[in-house]
Formats: sequence, C-alpha cells, structure tokens
Amino acid sequence: MSSAGSGKPSSHPQPSQAVSPQVSGRPAEIPRGTAPPSDTGTTPPESGIFGFMINFSAFLGAATMYTRYKIVEKQNQTSYFSTPVFNLVSLVLGLVGCIGMGIVANFQELAVPVVHDGGALLAFVCGVGYTLLQSIISYKSCPQWNSMSTCHVRMAISAVSCAAVVPMIACASLISITKLEWNPKEKDYVYHVVSAICEWTVAFGFIFYFLTFIHDFQVGVYRFNGHEPLTIRVRRTPENISVT
Repeated sequence: MSSAGSGKPSSHPQPSQAVSPQVSGRPAEIPRGTAPPSDTGTTPPESGIFGFMINFSAFLGAATMYTRYKIVEKQNQTSYFSTPVFNLVSLVLGLVGCIGMGIVANFQELAVPVVHDGGALLAFVCGVGYTLLQSIISYKSCPQWNSMSTCHVRMAISAVSCAAVVPMIACASLISITKLEWNPKEKDYVYHVVSAICEWTVAFGFIFYFLTFIHDFQVGVYRFNGHEPLTIRVRRTPENISVT
C-alpha cells in the first residue's frame, strides 16, 4: 500500500506484513481471532507440513488403537469382563476416525471444503465415540486391569470432548462462508470462534486420552512380524500370575 498523499511506500508495516512465518520466509496474512486447526495449514508451504503431520498422527493413532484392542482382548480372555464385540466396535470407530484424519490432511479446507469437512466430521465424531466406548470398557475391567482414578480421568475427558463436539458441529454448520481472515464485526464471527475453541478442545482431548494408555501398555510383551498379527503376552493378571 501507499502512504496517503505520497507515491512512496509507507515505512510502517501493514498487518499482513508484520509477522512472517519462519517456515516460509514470506509475508503471510494472519487470521483474526481464534483459528481452528485446519486454518493453520491451509496455504503452502504450511499445508504440506500440516498434511504430513496429520497423516503421521493418523497412522500412530491407528497403531495405538489396534494395540489397545489386542490388550483388552487378551485381558478379557484372562478374566472375562465384557463382550468382545464391544471392544471390536470401538476399534472400528477409532479406525474410521483415523481415515477421517487422512481425508482432512489430503483435502485442503479452501480447495474442497465439503470433502474436508466430511473428513473432520468423521474424525471428531468417531473419535469421541471411541473414547466413550473405551471409557466404559475401562470401568468394566476395573479394578482388575485399571484403577478407578484412571477410569474417572478417561470418562471426564470423554465427557468434555462429547460436550465440545456438539456445539462445534452446530456452529460450523451455521457459518455461511469458508475463509481464513475474520473480522469481529462479521455476523458469523462468533460461530467461528466457538467452533474453533471446541475443535481445539476435542483435539487436545484425544491427545490426553491416549496418554492414559501408557500404564496399560506396560502390562504385556508385544511381538509383531510381517506374517502374523500382533501377539501379546500378559505379565500382570488379577492374581499376579503370568499368562502367555
């Protein structure tokens, strides 16, 4: 832009030039207000990094869910506490959520918003469903395999995520246009902010929920090769007897 009354460029940086992302080395427009996760990786080259990290996270999430499934399966064989179908349904929901993450990563928000939003819906809804089912399984396996405090923490995270995903979807559906920059005076600005806050809440909820699996993953020895499925040897049982 030019300064008023002169043909010389202004010496004062404009809002879009004040901050230059270190990853790109070029001026970038900064979204106003709170930005949802997808908005942080919509334009190149950030979009490439965003896509790579989301794909990698989806792979790690699927691996974690499958390992958790095998652990619960082995625990249930040792001391029956729940129908195996319950555990299988939670795994399917989790894997569908990971597929949704892959869709989000590979179909950018501004390029194909319908596909991107569909993937996000799969990721969040199926992810919340997975955490709820796993929380119920945790209660059923308590106190043999989980402490009551762990069960409460998992259910609390699931409840917060479930409470956040509803307004997230509702507000996102009320936004009439998809864009990166928002003005607080615009009519859909409040919906954008509420949806973004809820989206970040659910995303961090998934991270903290997976962290509660650390203790569970320490109860067995895991073996895997390319020709056989993952096998688990449980080291801790309700009677502290080793089971193979």
